[in-house]
Amino acid sequence: MNTRTERDSLGPVEVPAEALWGAQTERSRRLFTIGGAGQQRMPLALIHAMARIKGAAAQVNAGLGRLDAPRASAIAEAAARVAAGEFDDAFVLSIWQTGSGTQSHMNVNEVIARLASQALADQDSTQPLTVHPNDHVNLGQSSNDVFPSAMHIAALQGVRGLEAALAGLRHALQEKAVAWADLIKVGRTHLQDATPVTLGQEFGGYDAQLGLAAAALAHTLPAVQALAIGGTAVGTGLNTHRAFGPRVAALLAQQLGEPFTVAGNPFAALAGHEPLVGLHGALKTLAVALIKIASDIRLMGSGPRAGLGELHLPENEPGSSIMPGKVNPTQVEALLMVGYQVLGHDVAIGFAASQGQFELNTCKPLIAANLLDSLRLLTDAMDSFTRHCVVGLEPVRAQLGAQLDRSLMPVTALTPHIGYQRAAAIAHHAHRQGLGLRDAAVAVGGLSAAEFDAWVDLRRMLGPEG
Repeated sequence: MNTRTERDSLGPVEVPAEALWGAQTERSRRLFTIGGAGQQRMPLALIHAMARIKGAAAQVNAGLGRLDAPRASAIAEAAARVAAGEFDDAFVLSIWQTGSGTQSHMNVNEVIARLASQALADQDSTQPLTVHPNDHVNLGQSSNDVFPSAMHIAALQGVRGLEAALAGLRHALQEKAVAWADLIKVGRTHLQDATPVTLGQEFGGYDAQLGLAAAALAHTLPAVQALAIGGTAVGTGLNTHRAFGPRVAALLAQQLGEPFTVAGNPFAALAGHEPLVGLHGALKTLAVALIKIASDIRLMGSGPRAGLGELHLPENEPGSSIMPGKVNPTQVEALLMVGYQVLGHDVAIGFAASQGQFELNTCKPLIAANLLDSLRLLTDAMDSFTRHCVVGLEPVRAQLGAQLDRSLMPVTALTPHIGYQRAAAIAHHAHRQGLGLRDAAVAVGGLSAAEFDAWVDLRRMLGPEG
């Protein structure tokens, strides 16, 4: 392999000749071969976010008179290309590296420096201006404030996609709730028959659960919009300009359409990640609701002959390699697995966020990777579940009616008229003798058929009186 010699503070390093990265990236590439070659790379969303910061930082440093205009322009242009994904193959490092993310941060600095230097050399080949990854691209910055700022930016961008997928799922559930508002079925508690509900009420409840999760998510975002930029190494702002952080945050807000600010306390922003813990806590809440909803739909669709058989789920693909004609609730299963993964991510994030000894948390890549993975998985899974399952759900009306006819729990409507004990005796007799509730009420309850019909009105059981 052809190589070139690059140097850093530890000395020379041989780097692949065509690589855009430099010495520090190459050291990390060799030393942290953890997680399989290229399989667990630092998330590109995080790389792109760091590039956004680099472009904004160059412009701000130029405005503060700390960086010359040609270098600032070249850095900003190179950073924009990196942020757009043009050089994704140049970001080769594993998630499992230094806990500050310094090596991936230097990967970004080195790639941008090389691209910017090449651009300046092309402009004036007689006297090329060089761009240094530390002195110029990283001017007034540290991994310790850039990396957490990038974590927040990437998270917010992921949230916006998730919000759209969540809104789509809620809309589909709302449509079902309206369409099935009058379709009465057996309610269930403890997986046992309970008093009637409508299928629309159940689906309206699912939408409301997701509404609570959406509200919890929105509540976390202001803290995530506060960036650590300007804190540099330990939160003191050493080696940067007082106006640098606020100006970078304002420029990023303008460019990305988010109300970014600088963190009120930079020491907390470097040493702790409570805003991201809170954000992922809201994702956990969403995952819990999705697991419950998906599990209900799977149970209602169980069968088709020997289960509940209340819902017909879309038949998307064959379900068995041995049983002909079998179709499984695969979209539900995918969503459930995503939900369980998110719950696991939340545990790991909680542990990682607790490791903020003194002035720096040193589990940042883990937090970032798990958070971004949860956002992506939930977004994709909700979108798939909506399009390939919820939209195509159909009630099995005959089965709903048959189960309702066999149910014993409408006896609850008799309680105000004959008391709990007599009503219970009717239910037990009907169950033991295999009778319908009406026949049992007449046989042992001392009721007339007319009284039973007047008092056991399923539609009047769907809400409170008065």
